[in-house]
Amino acid sequence: MTSRRTFVFRAIPVTAVLIGTAGAAFSQPARLEESDAVATALGYKHDASKVDAKKFASYAAGRNCANCQLYQGKAGEAWGACAPVGGKLVNAKGWCAAWVKKG
Repeated sequence: MTSRRTFVFRAIPVTAVLIGTAGAAFSQPARLEESDAVATALGYKHDASKVDAKKFASYAAGRNCANCQLYQGKAGEAWGACAPVGGKLVNAKGWCAAWVKKG
């Protein structure tokens, strides 16, 4: 027969794990930093106007993450997830070489 005390002592660790898992499920992904290796390789900038157009010939004024097909943020959101950078958050005003025109 299990006593109430034994039950409580066994339930506490299980409850702690469940609470910790639930918190992680609701947390947002990290923001992509320009110094990140993937960001550097793709020429990612938080501000598209700061992209080196000579180095990245595919860049053109007006192209930014908000009007990229790969950007997963909602219209008007300042940051949104992006698959090519591992689902990290990118700035809607940013740009990288993976930019694809929204269809």
